[in-house]
Amino acid sequence: MNHAHVLCGLAANPALPAELIDRLVDIADSDLAGDLADRTDLSREQASALAARSEEAAMMLVRSGGLRAADVDPRKQPRAALALLDEGAGRAEWARLFASDPDVAHREKLAACPGLPADVAEALAADEDLRVVTELALWTTADVTTRLARHAHAEVRRAVAANEATPPAVLAMLITGEGLAPALRCLVCDREEPPFVHDPHCPRPDCDLRPGASCDGSHESTVYETQRMAVRNPATPAHAVVRFVGHPSALLRTDLAARSDLWPQVAGRLADDPVPGVRAALAENPAIDEALMRVLAGDRDADVRRALAHNPRVPLDVLVRLAGTVRIGPTLLPRIAAACPAEVVELAASPNAEVRMLVAARRDLPAGIRDALAADPDAKVATSVASHPGLSEARLRGMVDRHGVQVVARVAANPDASPGLLDELSCRRPPVRKAFKEIAGHRHATAAALAACLADDRARPLAARHPALPPHLIVDLLSDDEWWVAEAAAANPSLPRSVMEALVPRPGMS
Repeated sequence: MNHAHVLCGLAANPALPAELIDRLVDIADSDLAGDLADRTDLSREQASALAARSEEAAMMLVRSGGLRAADVDPRKQPRAALALLDEGAGRAEWARLFASDPDVAHREKLAACPGLPADVAEALAADEDLRVVTELALWTTADVTTRLARHAHAEVRRAVAANEATPPAVLAMLITGEGLAPALRCLVCDREEPPFVHDPHCPRPDCDLRPGASCDGSHESTVYETQRMAVRNPATPAHAVVRFVGHPSALLRTDLAARSDLWPQVAGRLADDPVPGVRAALAENPAIDEALMRVLAGDRDADVRRALAHNPRVPLDVLVRLAGTVRIGPTLLPRIAAACPAEVVELAASPNAEVRMLVAARRDLPAGIRDALAADPDAKVATSVASHPGLSEARLRGMVDRHGVQVVARVAANPDASPGLLDELSCRRPPVRKAFKEIAGHRHATAAALAACLADDRARPLAARHPALPPHLIVDLLSDDEWWVAEAAAANPSLPRSVMEALVPRPGMS
C-alpha cells in the first residue's frame, strides 16, 4: 500500500470525521496539506493550523475564503499575505512592507495585486529589477501605464500594450511610435551584442530569452510582440490597428481578424488572406456582417467553414448548408443554442441528419422534439440526444436496441438512466469500454455495475470513489498497484470509519 497516497485520498474524503482531520493536519506535508486545504468543512482552527504547516495550503485557503487577514502574519507567511492582497483582502501596510522586501519574487507578486496604494505603485515602477516593473505594467492602473509607456526598456512597453487599463491613446502611440522616443534596451541586447538572433532550439538550460527573439539595435522582436499585444488588446482603437491588414506576419493578421471592432473594409481584405488560419479567425468573429459570412461559407478550406459554423451570429440557413460540408460532431454550436422555438422545430424536422444531430445536442428541447430525435433512425442523431435529461427508460433502451454500440456510452451518461439499465450496459458482450467511465461516475450505478467497471483502466478510479461500491472492494482497492486508484478508494465516503481510523497515525506515532 502506498500510504502517502492513501492519506491524500483520506484528506479529500467527505465522510472523514473531524478528529481524523485534526490528526491529518498534525502530520501534513505539502501534498497532504494541499488535499486538506480543498475541504469545505475545515474549522477556523483547523485552517489556521494547516496554514502554519504549509504556505501552499495557506494560499489555497486564502483563495477559498478559509483564511482572513487576521489569521496571517505577513512576515512568517509572506505568500499567504500576498495572496490576500491579490484577492483585495489584505492590508495596506502589508503592501508597503513587501514593496521594500529584498526578495524580488515577493515584489513581483505584489506588482500584480490590484488596488495598490499610490506610493507603493510609484515605488514598484522605480524598482531596480525589470521583472517587477514589467509585472506592474501588466496589471496597474491607467495613470501608471501612461508613464510606463515611455519606459526606456522595450519589455516594459510590451507589458503596457497588453494591459487593458492602458488608455486608448497610449496604446495607439505604442503602435505608431508617434510622440514616443525609441526604447533604449530589450531583453536581447541586455544579454547579447546586436545584431543577435536567438536560436529557437537554444541548448543553454539557463537561457530565458524567448525562442526567435532578436535585436539589431531596434529591438525588433520586442517591438513586434508589442504590436501583437496591442492588437489583441480590446482597448486599442480600431484606427490604430487597421495598418496591419497587410502585415507580413500571419499571426498578427490573425489577431487583427479576431477583433470585435473590425472595420468592414478591413474584414473584406482579410477574407481574401492567403493563410487559412487568418480567414478562420475572421469566420468565427461575431463582428463580421452577414454578407461576408455568406462569402466565407464557400471558402475552399474546411477549417474556415468549420470556424464559421461556430460563429454565434451565423445565419441559420448558412449553418444548415455548412452542416453538410464540414465535420462538426455532436457539439452544441452557439447559434443552435440561441435558436428560438420556431427554429428548433425547423431544425429538428430537417431532412439532413447532420442538422438534426446539431439541434439534438441541446439539453432544453421540448419533450416531443426530444423524444422524436431519440427515435431517429440515424445513429449520430440518437447519439447526440442520448444524454438528454427526461428520456424514459423505454426510449433509452429503444436507442440501444436500434443502434447498439454506437449509442451505449451516451445512453450510460444519461442522468436518468436506471440502475437496471446501467447493470445491463456494464455487462454487454463484447464490452463497450467508453461506457464504463460513464457508468462508474453515474449516481444510479449499482454495486454490480461498479464491480464490472473496475476491469477498465480509465473507469477504475471513478468506480473506486463511488459510494455505492461495496466496502470490502473499497478496502481491497487501498492496496491497488496504481496509486491513483488507491487514493480514489481512500476518498470514498463509504470507506468504513474503523478503516479510516486505522490508516491515520495517532499522535506520537511515526
